[in-house]
Amino acid sequence: MNAPSTPPPSRPSILIVEDDANLRLALRDNLQDEGYEVAVATHAQEAESLLRERSFELLILDVMLPGEDGYTFCRRLRSSGVRSMVLMLTARSLEDDIVRGFEAGAQDYLTKPYRLRELLARVGALLRRAGSAPLQILSFAGFTLELDRRALSRADGSQIELTRTEFDLLAWLLRHRGRALTRQEILDAVWGQDVVVDPRTVDNFVSNLKKKLGWTSTSAFTIHTLRGVGYRMEVHDETMTKR
Repeated sequence: MNAPSTPPPSRPSILIVEDDANLRLALRDNLQDEGYEVAVATHAQEAESLLRERSFELLILDVMLPGEDGYTFCRRLRSSGVRSMVLMLTARSLEDDIVRGFEAGAQDYLTKPYRLRELLARVGALLRRAGSAPLQILSFAGFTLELDRRALSRADGSQIELTRTEFDLLAWLLRHRGRALTRQEILDAVWGQDVVVDPRTVDNFVSNLKKKLGWTSTSAFTIHTLRGVGYRMEVHDETMTKR
């Protein structure tokens, strides 16, 4: 008799409630790239309908929604027994607005425009509080990248030393593998949108990564240079796993 297979670990679930289509879709795509299960809604009534069907570990809730605003909606969810973590997003940054968000039942509050890395860090922290953690290990081509320990190791267990930026760059390329990425996209995600860096800096870091990973033409991964665009990382499907 075959032993029962172990079901794959469930992914943390997030509901985004945001009426701005560009922000909503960009946030959904970035969170999905991080390994989360993501649903979206454009207003409180649509979100409430989704919440009747299932629960979510985290709600990312815009304050300025059409119809019922985020404060009122969050307060109503709490009174009805919804216990999901809530991260509020808003352009309002006055102390009274922030306090109002917490009084409505939110656990965190982030003002727009926000930095993507900061938002992802806050999402991870809230999910850890909820007892649900994002994917923390990426295994590829004989290497293991442990996101929580910020460690990279070979199949034999030996460690590869990376700088902070090299580690963040490798993790971001892996999460976006198969996609053509411009140098500016990479700079905004890894270095930060408020940091002024020569776009060619990316080339030097990619070159260093290849050297440290011992890349050759026979390796099970590659970081393609896209002339006039940027880079695309590819990993053979059978070698890429997440945990």
